[in-house]
Amino acid sequence: MMHLALRADGAFELLAELAESEARGELAEIYAAIRHWCAVPYVSSMQRHLATRPGWLEWAWRAVAPAFESGVAQEAAWRASAPVMLAPLPPLSGDVLSLLGVDESGMRAIRGLCDGFVRVSPTNLMFSGLVQKLLRGAAGGGRAYAAWQPPAPVPAPPPLVSIASMPPPLLAVLRTFEVEVDGHPFIPGLYRMLAHWPGFLAYIATVLPPRMAEPASAQGCVEVVRAIDGVLDEALAVLPSAAHKPLPPRAEHAAVLAAMERYRLTSPQMVLLGRLLRDCLPQVAGSDCVGCMGSDIHTAL
Repeated sequence: MMHLALRADGAFELLAELAESEARGELAEIYAAIRHWCAVPYVSSMQRHLATRPGWLEWAWRAVAPAFESGVAQEAAWRASAPVMLAPLPPLSGDVLSLLGVDESGMRAIRGLCDGFVRVSPTNLMFSGLVQKLLRGAAGGGRAYAAWQPPAPVPAPPPLVSIASMPPPLLAVLRTFEVEVDGHPFIPGLYRMLAHWPGFLAYIATVLPPRMAEPASAQGCVEVVRAIDGVLDEALAVLPSAAHKPLPPRAEHAAVLAAMERYRLTSPQMVLLGRLLRDCLPQVAGSDCVGCMGSDIHTAL
């Protein structure tokens, strides 16, 4: 569990999460199910944070699992988010990347981790949207569904770089991307993984914040959320007609809903920025995420 926010003594403490290596029992089983059904090699910080709240991830996964086991949730989220694009970043040549500390192996790794965020962030928006609807009293449709086979998983990304071990200049650059969730600092995992290439992280910390401050980028994020919210009922239709009981303690609902809403601000950024960063890199043999979104959805991306 991470408890590394900038306190009065200068220490940096992140939003609490249950690391995958620390998950046991039912939580470990849920983590494995999320990795399988979302076809990614890791569990996102949203679920890792929910896992630190007693009973919350267990309830949430039991409540929404049919939508993911049927593939309805993933396919709808990938399809809905695919058309939303931002104007591309300037392409980076291999020589420029080399000067930024990224070799061919690094290019392949960065493209792979970007593909991972493009894949998992829409499903996170679907997950959080369904949980919010259920907590607010929505009922499932109880529709039968056919078996579904997830696509091949994307390659495993590099591990998160330890905050505690970062030299001060690298931590200062990384904090360019810091937001607040549930009263704690939160840095999306994409940037903590990119910290393996400090020169590249410094470059994107220079070019991305002005881009994301543009009205078109803000509108793009709104469109991603709106598009996925527009297909929530497709997934809700395969959930049981009665909400999974018992609900977690009502006194905790407001805090969890607020935390999920904050994640719903960063997740659309990860969809759009994942594409921007992936597409500004040169093509490298073996770097394409074949079947990344399933048959026709990958080509749409």
